[in-house]
Amino acid sequence: MSGAGAQRPCTKGPLQANTSRRRNLNAFGPEAKRRRALLLCLALLALIFPAAAGAQMMPGMEEEKKQDKKEEVAPSKGKPKSIEEKRAALAQKIQDEEPSRAKELYLKYASEYSPYRGLGLAVITLVLLVLVKRYTTRLLRDYAYPKAQKPENVERFFRTWNLLWKIVIGVFVILALFGSLKILGLSAAFMGMMLGWSLQAPVTGIAAWLMILLKRPFRIGDRVIIAGVIGDVMDITLTHVILNQVGGTVGGEEPSGRAVLIPNAILFGNVIMNYTLEEQYMLDEVPVRLTFDSDWELTRKILLDAASEVTEEIVSATQQQPFIRCEFFDAGVLVRLRYQTVPARRQEISSRIVEKVLAGFKENYPAVKFCYPHNVIRYQLEED
Repeated sequence: MSGAGAQRPCTKGPLQANTSRRRNLNAFGPEAKRRRALLLCLALLALIFPAAAGAQMMPGMEEEKKQDKKEEVAPSKGKPKSIEEKRAALAQKIQDEEPSRAKELYLKYASEYSPYRGLGLAVITLVLLVLVKRYTTRLLRDYAYPKAQKPENVERFFRTWNLLWKIVIGVFVILALFGSLKILGLSAAFMGMMLGWSLQAPVTGIAAWLMILLKRPFRIGDRVIIAGVIGDVMDITLTHVILNQVGGTVGGEEPSGRAVLIPNAILFGNVIMNYTLEEQYMLDEVPVRLTFDSDWELTRKILLDAASEVTEEIVSATQQQPFIRCEFFDAGVLVRLRYQTVPARRQEISSRIVEKVLAGFKENYPAVKFCYPHNVIRYQLEED
């Protein structure tokens, strides 16, 4: 049909169809749920706090102030306690003041005359604490699980975390049922002070565990020195770091098999040394003392050949050859044979190098001699 009164069929293009479909999906997504929960919290808060403030800005504010002054001058009859007294006082107050709609809602559901004040405050407290718990739990899960070295430790932490939150939410909801913001605030401050004082060490330990999880100053399998104890990290729990002690019952740096439990709480106040924080290998040395009359070139060849043979795989991985540093002392020359080594095999590698150096010195004696403390007694005959 043609003409001015003709109606054109309404068609949607692909862009409009996709937009409407996207809006329908967003209406039921997690973002929409969070928005609805936030709007519910704001609406509940508006019943208690902003309604009274908005009522004071209504017309007739001066008359209400005068009535309030008259009530202050009159002797106080005490606050209503039972539900019947509250309902009677609420009806009398509404009849005397003839408040606006906003203030009437405030008086009915959130004022001290309302029998529903405690229930409303409990609902608001429950909703706010549940939202805070969900947000913090999701944030911790996003950080903890990708960086966890043992997932069972993370699960143990979240079980403790959820239990603590259930206790806190239950206590605060019960306190909120009294309908007093002062009681709720004072109880929160007192509970925080008591928990901080009585659970200082466990809370600090869990905080240190989170620090290890996020910052990773060491991992399971690393060789570390914590509070003067050398060991290989076996496990990192919520409260302790478990080390397989290196040395202790034996000389040198070899695992002794003795477990050492170090509280996580002391990690904040002690220096931590990690042998393999960024590098897989570390520098080690074997000191050798020579006499002044030893063949230096032959000695150098024996030492470097011994270290190169023992650390052949490490040299190919690091591309760093063994080298020598030397210095004088009173009785001879102190030679330091330095090479790259694996921290966990430090004692084994140095022992093998010493064995080869001894064999090389024995084959080339007396051209190469060790310098060691000894006494020489010489006798001389005198002729008459």
